[in-house]
Amino acid sequence: MQLFSSEKQDYKLPNAQLEYYPQFLTQDEADQLFNNLKQQTTWRHDDITVFGKSYKQPRLTALYGSTSKPYGYSNIVMHPEPFTPLLLNIKEQIEKRAGHQFNIVLLNLYRDGNDSNGWHADNEKELGKYPVIASLSLGEERPFHFKHRTLKSQRHKLILQHGSLLIMKGEMQHYWLHQIAKTKKQIGERINLTFRQLVDI
Repeated sequence: MQLFSSEKQDYKLPNAQLEYYPQFLTQDEADQLFNNLKQQTTWRHDDITVFGKSYKQPRLTALYGSTSKPYGYSNIVMHPEPFTPLLLNIKEQIEKRAGHQFNIVLLNLYRDGNDSNGWHADNEKELGKYPVIASLSLGEERPFHFKHRTLKSQRHKLILQHGSLLIMKGEMQHYWLHQIAKTKKQIGERINLTFRQLVDI
């Protein structure tokens, strides 16, 4: 797979660093990758518990990695399957761009506008204090909302394009929350891959 990046967009925010590559993949590469991942991924539909009530998570997920360490969030514990050759290829290309090594990838399949990911930070202890998160978006464009925990004026939105790469680093997961909100618009499917590094704790 031949990857390329268009002009990088840097976002220098209080307590955070973001790098956005709108066309990290070509249109054809992104289309092919989307179709392959949708068909080849072992998707799961977990129950999630919030305020004592359980319901189906509003998206499908999968976890792959080069480690056997479990990864947990929102009372869900996932055990990674081994990286596929396809995911290894993507990981290596993203590592070159990010200048950082990753050992797991969490995939999310948003089937339509009803699927979402509420306000959260990727601040699980298994990721270390200031993790680097590399997020590859495929399929339907969705707004990525993010807001500072204490600076109320710091609220932003970024449209994540098909084939784009967003790298979050610095103190962002400590000071900021982000979400993919529900929408009533009739929209298609989106696959998101978030590459992370599990550390010894």
